[in-house]
Amino acid sequence: MAQGLRAGLIGLGSMGRHHARVLAGLEGVELVAVVDPMGDKNGWGQGAPVLSTVEELIALGIDYAVVACPTALHEEVGLQLAGAGIGALVEKPVADTVDGARRLVEAFESRGLVAGVGHIERCNPALRSLRQRLEAGELGDVYQVVTRRQGPFPHRIADVGVVKDLATHDIDLTGWVTGQTYTSISARTVSKSGRPHEDMVSAVGQLSDGTMVNHLVNWLSPLKERFTSVTGERGCFVADTLTADLTFYANASQATEWEAVQAFRGVAEGDMIRYAIPKREPLLVEHELFRDAVLGKSHDICTLRQGLRTVEVAAAVLESAATGITVDLSAYPAAQ
Repeated sequence: MAQGLRAGLIGLGSMGRHHARVLAGLEGVELVAVVDPMGDKNGWGQGAPVLSTVEELIALGIDYAVVACPTALHEEVGLQLAGAGIGALVEKPVADTVDGARRLVEAFESRGLVAGVGHIERCNPALRSLRQRLEAGELGDVYQVVTRRQGPFPHRIADVGVVKDLATHDIDLTGWVTGQTYTSISARTVSKSGRPHEDMVSAVGQLSDGTMVNHLVNWLSPLKERFTSVTGERGCFVADTLTADLTFYANASQATEWEAVQAFRGVAEGDMIRYAIPKREPLLVEHELFRDAVLGKSHDICTLRQGLRTVEVAAAVLESAATGITVDLSAYPAAQ
């Protein structure tokens, strides 16, 4: 492993502290400094110098930075880094507006800089295994993707609603595991917690190959659930991303002589397989993949352009909920 990549971290909040921990132990990378105007009163910076401004970090000379400040600041900080010729791993969502995300894509792409978005579910062992199995054709034709992401209210979030905070996970992972893009979305939201933003959303969409998508996301439930199912020609995969378990429910192949059942041309229950998957920490995998991309070894990261697409779909979800109209996404350019 090549040594000596110099990395900086911007933001020491609920995600920043975990990025600091992983960066401090990441092979081939040195955590040079951390930026947080609030300082490091909790000692989360792993002993790295704590700076007040991004300019100070840039002046130290770094190869890339991890952007873990509040979503509303992603664009400003990202443009500073791009202007200085520094690559960036930006926490999701890449920006809080579609226009902001587009400006970041242009800033990094025009300079040929390595930049990615921290859509952590791409590094979940169950979803990585699921994607590989779909790519290998184990399910045959894919018919439907269903996600449920619900749980209690996260007090760490102040600047966005459940669509931009949580639903962006499901939007990105759905496009990623299927290799498809969204062509339309229809959604309904409610706000029950007394905050200005929505805290529950239900969405129905369609992907470019005709696959139907359903997303249920909220932070009003005492039940914590992270569920993804993909149903297709040969059965159904179910991924639990809380436990990183992947289960396959196969269609039964046995013929039946029961006339009443024969008349219904559906499927019957077959074998169930729970796969044994190596369970590495997703955040560590994310950092290893980004480090390797900076070194020119790999490109298995969520690009800013893919992150932009997720922001576009999230904006369409909110637009549909506000207008009651299905939003056509087919006019948007496909993410590369």
